[in-house]
Amino acid sequence: MKNFSFLIVGILTGIVLTKSEVISWFRIQEMFRFESIHMYGVIGTAVVLGAAIIFLMKYFKIKTWSGTTVSYTPIPLSWKRHLLAGSIFGLGWGLAGACPGPMYALLGNGYWLFLLIIASAVFGTFVYGLIRDKLPH
Repeated sequence: MKNFSFLIVGILTGIVLTKSEVISWFRIQEMFRFESIHMYGVIGTAVVLGAAIIFLMKYFKIKTWSGTTVSYTPIPLSWKRHLLAGSIFGLGWGLAGACPGPMYALLGNGYWLFLLIIASAVFGTFVYGLIRDKLPH
């Protein structure tokens, strides 16, 4: 039953991403060219809402499906590491025209090329897992 609820949440997320135009390549290009505040507003709203939800989950000691208390441990800030990782993420986002979440919504909207992009993202994650121990963290 809980897998069904995840499916429903995924479908609703895809609808919201589509209707809010977050999956629009033109909106993403406007953002990277600083021509529109639309995407910055969506991202900013998500950050504020996410922070508020995490605060409330910790405050009310919300439990997960498995019964453990929700917790969050922040990663120590490393300018070099985060700047490099953010640059790689941004480059991929700019080239593909979508970040990881909307890639699935775009596939669901019939843009079959995103099968290749999703496969590439999964392959990149796999390669990172192979070489992770050799990277400076």
